[in-house]
Amino acid sequence: MVPLRDGTDHLRVLIANERKDRLERVVPVVAGLGHEVIAREIDVEDVGAVTGRERPDVALVGLGASSQHALDLIDKIVHEAACPVIVLLHEPDPLFVREASKRGVFAHISDDDVEDWQSSIDIVLRRFAEYQDLQGAFGRRALIERAKGILMERHSVDEATAFEMLRERSRVDNRKLVDLCAAVVDGHRLLPGNPHAPQSRE
Repeated sequence: MVPLRDGTDHLRVLIANERKDRLERVVPVVAGLGHEVIAREIDVEDVGAVTGRERPDVALVGLGASSQHALDLIDKIVHEAACPVIVLLHEPDPLFVREASKRGVFAHISDDDVEDWQSSIDIVLRRFAEYQDLQGAFGRRALIERAKGILMERHSVDEATAFEMLRERSRVDNRKLVDLCAAVVDGHRLLPGNPHAPQSRE
């Protein structure tokens, strides 16, 4: 990616709005900020597939004539995308913003205050990165807990002993703890059930 003057990377941007005239207004603004518009979508039925295929860095969803149409666009993009969604408003609409926030948007900006767009995008990308880091931390913690549970069951040990087993194996194998835990969990899925469990007789 090509860094811009202010340090912001060149972004791949998806723009979605049910109104073509609004789409056409937004495209040159985004291009003027040094970003690439990779897709312009109007139909709810298409936007999810396009988002999944193109993997944009950020998505801008405009509020057109129908707030429900815009909310449906947001739903599809949030479901498919590993990117933040920003709502573009032509005029203040607190009720729509509240509904959009429930669906996972990270910010809303006015399509009239284009001077503030880049700053808003920068802030959103930072928040999104922090959100992903937090999700990753929760995911790693859950993975470690599952691996400990497997070892506790298989070796009839307590939680502290199971964790020490993981740490020791991580050290011996020179392997990250989270990677080792993933291997334990994945391997457990491939193992047969408890061989000592009583077999049912027909």
